[in-house]
Amino acid sequence: MRHQKRVAKLGRTASHRKALMMNLAKSLIKHGKIKTTDAKAKELRRIVERLITYGKRGTVHHRRLAYSILQDRSVVKILFDHIAPQYTDRNGGYTRIVKLGFRDSDGASVSLIEFVDYRLPGEKKAPKPTKKESAPKKGKTPAAKPAGKEPEQKVVEEKAEPEKAVDQPVKEETVPVEAVDSEVAEETAEPQAEEKSDKPAAAAEEEKEETPA
Repeated sequence: MRHQKRVAKLGRTASHRKALMMNLAKSLIKHGKIKTTDAKAKELRRIVERLITYGKRGTVHHRRLAYSILQDRSVVKILFDHIAPQYTDRNGGYTRIVKLGFRDSDGASVSLIEFVDYRLPGEKKAPKPTKKESAPKKGKTPAAKPAGKEPEQKVVEEKAEPEKAVDQPVKEETVPVEAVDSEVAEETAEPQAEEKSDKPAAAAEEEKEETPA
C-alpha cells in the first residue's frame, strides 16, 4: 500500500520517471512554457519550483543540487542568471497551469505549463505605464475657453447688426396734434356760419306769407 506517497508514478519506473522529469524541466527552462498532459504538468511544477528556489539562493551548494536534477550546465546557468532573479520578490507560485482540453488520440487531458511574468533572455522589461491625467472632479466649474475665440464672436455680432436695421420698416412722418385740431376747427366753423345766415331769410319769408295782401 502506498500511504503517504506523494509522487505520481505516471505509469513508469523510477529511473524512467526521473529521466522524463529532467527532460521536461530542461524544456520548460529553455522555452518558458510547454504543453503536456495534466498529470505530468502537476508533477513537473513541484520539481521546477524547487529549482527556482535553489536559483534564488544562488550558492555553489544550490547550483550542485540543481545540476543533480537537470544534468546540464547551460540550463543551470539560465536558471540561476536569468529566471531566478525575476522572482526575487515572489514567494512561491512561479508557474501556472492552463487546461487546454483533451487529446484527440487517447482523450488525455492536455495542459499548458508556463512561468508567471516570464521574460525571455535578452528581452527588456516593459516600461511602467504613466499615470493618466486626473479628470476634473464633480461640482467644479469647467475650464474657461481660450481668449482667441472671443474676437470672432464679436465680429459676427457686428456684422449682424446692419442686417437687422435693413429689415425694419421706414417710419412715416407724423404731423403735430395741434395743427390737426386747428384745421378741423376751421372746417366745422364755416358750415355753422352758413346755417346762421340762412335762418333769418327763412323767417322773413314766413312772415310775408302770413300777412294778408
